[in-house]
Amino acid sequence: MTPQDNLPRIFQANTDRLFQRIVRPTLAAPPIHAVLTFGETGSMDDFLDRAAAQVDNYTANEAAKAFTLMLAGLFERQLRIWGRVRGLTMEKHKFGREPFREYLRLCAVEGGVDLDEAAIGDDLVEMFLVANVYRHGDGTSVKDLKAHAPDRWAYDSSRYVDLLPPNAEQSEQLLLQPADVVRYTAACARFWGRADTLDHAVRDPYYG
Repeated sequence: MTPQDNLPRIFQANTDRLFQRIVRPTLAAPPIHAVLTFGETGSMDDFLDRAAAQVDNYTANEAAKAFTLMLAGLFERQLRIWGRVRGLTMEKHKFGREPFREYLRLCAVEGGVDLDEAAIGDDLVEMFLVANVYRHGDGTSVKDLKAHAPDRWAYDSSRYVDLLPPNAEQSEQLLLQPADVVRYTAACARFWGRADTLDHAVRDPYYG
C-alpha cells in the first residue's frame, strides 16, 4: 500500500463531513413551501405571510445552488489531485486545465469506476454544470444543462418565485431542491468509494 492509496478514502470522508456538519443542517434551515398562494389578501398579516413564504423558497433554492458550487469545487480539486498523483495527463492540456468531463472519464477508467452505475457520471456532470451556471449565469453551460437535466428547469410559480426584477436571464430560472444536493453528494462519495482499493471501502454511502 502506498500513501496515494489512501486518497479516495480521505476524499470520501472529507466530503461526508462537509455534508453532514455544514450542508445538511443549513439546507434544513429555510422551510420550503409546497404551494405558494397568490392574489388578493384579506389582511396585511396574510400578505406578509405569503411574501415570507416566497422568500423562503427563493432562499432555499439559492442555498442549494451555492452548496452545489461548493461541492463541485471540492470534488474537482480532489479529482485533479488524485489524477496528478496517478500521473494522468491529457495531450494538449496543462495540469489543472483539462476539461472536466473528459478528465472525469479518464480518472474513472484509472480508478475502475463505472460512471453508468447508479448514475454517478450523470449526477457529477449535472453538478458541474449547475455550478457553472450559478457562477457565470447565462452561457454555454445553460444550454448544456438544459439538454443534460431538463427537470432542473421545471419552473413552477406555485413552488418558487423569482425575486429579481424582470429579466431575460435563463439561468435565473434554474430550480434546485435540497434533494438534488443530496444526490450530488452521494455521487461524489460513490465515485471515491469505488476508486477505494483498501479493505472495507464504502461503495454506496446512504444519504437519504
